[in-house]
Amino acid sequence: MSLLSDSPFAYAFSLCLFSTAVTYIASVLTSNVSQVDRLWTFLPTIYTAYFALGPLWPTFLPAQLQAQYPRDDLTGSITFSSRALVLLTLINLWMFRLSYNTFRRGLFSLTDEDYRWAVLRRQFNQRFGGIGGQVVFQIVNLTFIAATQNVLLMGLGWPAYLAVTQSSTLVTTDYILALWALGVLVVEFTADNQQFVFQTYKHTFLQNPTHALRTASTVAWPCASPETDLKLTPADARRGFITSGLWRYSRHPNFACEQAFWWIISAIPVFASPTPISSITPFLPSLALSLLFLSSTFYTESISASKYPLPYSAYQSRVPMFGPVPLLGLFAVPALLSFPLFLFSTGGWEGLVDPMRGPGNMISLNSLGVSFCLHSVV
Repeated sequence: MSLLSDSPFAYAFSLCLFSTAVTYIASVLTSNVSQVDRLWTFLPTIYTAYFALGPLWPTFLPAQLQAQYPRDDLTGSITFSSRALVLLTLINLWMFRLSYNTFRRGLFSLTDEDYRWAVLRRQFNQRFGGIGGQVVFQIVNLTFIAATQNVLLMGLGWPAYLAVTQSSTLVTTDYILALWALGVLVVEFTADNQQFVFQTYKHTFLQNPTHALRTASTVAWPCASPETDLKLTPADARRGFITSGLWRYSRHPNFACEQAFWWIISAIPVFASPTPISSITPFLPSLALSLLFLSSTFYTESISASKYPLPYSAYQSRVPMFGPVPLLGLFAVPALLSFPLFLFSTGGWEGLVDPMRGPGNMISLNSLGVSFCLHSVV
């Protein structure tokens, strides 16, 4: 017990055990195993903040952890790591993006459950029988859905721990990788929004075709206009899945960016280390996340292929599962930084806004900001 309490990871382990128990018990009581999904947006930020903001609560830090923090030259007390604060800033932005996407899709509702779990339940029941299927599903629920995913989320705080054990001085790679991570978040947000716009268009079209484009336009952010960016047609709605925008280069551009973001986060303290890293240990959380995405994406695509056999097979044959979409993040931030110059050259806001006004419609934002940066490279 003393060994655990003295470990630098004592708090992280305790929170992980608590979260695992709560999410599993809640999933059993509610017959809904997506409880951990509702914590997914927050837990990596909490673990990262614990290490990055450690000087705010030094009495709660184990002695082994306190000994590894940078020290103030005058007072000798532990001080903040600039690198850890950079990681915390990026992961907070990641949290805001994911929380917004989760909220707008209604996934924070306690009654909502990922559709894939219902399919898995049915498959287990068919293979093992009613009671047998329920037992097997609960084993998967405890060991994978609750425990494994919570351990993975705890691991995403590992880069912040590595950062506080290093010199606090930022180096060139910190700036380059941080800007790339920021750009990846921009691309991922765009991919999420394109998918949301498509789903809005599809479901509206199936009920009221005449209002589909107008309804989809109301939820579109830059680079996701159903008319100019995605060029959605009735054929797209009938096909059932999106193939335009970023989705013409990757079958899952949001998944590709999510993995790339955490690999970059892991790389920031690695590249800042004065000595070469001789093991893959710093990248284990990112590797585990990629394996999770790979397995879940295969399963998701098996469901999609069963729903849309011929069109989805054709889509798979011409578009890679993930693809190099995260590389667009290298262009996104420089393009955004140069946007004021672009704006000035077009005559300012009036020059952009006036042509987009329409009778009874809100001003479209699809030619502004992010649209400029992504249209320049896509």
